[in-house]
Amino acid sequence: MMSKGQGAAHIMKFVVFALIIGFVVLLMLFASGSNKPFEEVSKSVENSLDTEALTAQDAAMFKRNFGLNAADYAGVLYYSSGASMSAEEVLLVKVNRDSQVQEVVDAINERIDSRISDFEGYAPDEVKLLEDARQSVRGTYIFYACSPDADKYLSVFSGSL
Repeated sequence: MMSKGQGAAHIMKFVVFALIIGFVVLLMLFASGSNKPFEEVSKSVENSLDTEALTAQDAAMFKRNFGLNAADYAGVLYYSSGASMSAEEVLLVKVNRDSQVQEVVDAINERIDSRISDFEGYAPDEVKLLEDARQSVRGTYIFYACSPDADKYLSVFSGSL
């Protein structure tokens, strides 16, 4: 027969084990990517965008603004504001290799820093948008949104994976 202390210790082992398993499952869910094709994920994101404020941009504009060649990636969806005084933009990239993730993240961070210095001093609302921009890396997908609706767009992106 077990004493009261030994029984509690035995139960605690199972509780800790269950918590570790739960943590690993959550980590796998939130850190993993998706097997969904780029077209499906990009369509979900695209359908959620405010197309009055944002317009689709081509590969040349992606290269101009981020310094990256769209042909190097499995898929690129890039929307930005047509107004030069707006920092609004949404980017979705699916990389071919894990080694490309950091170069895309670095390009996004450089873009944010560059835009903050462009707007600093005369467009505080745009600087705030840039500071509050949302980024997410999920497997081979990288998402970036600088918009008043950035949280909504991020939620749609996460839900589409």
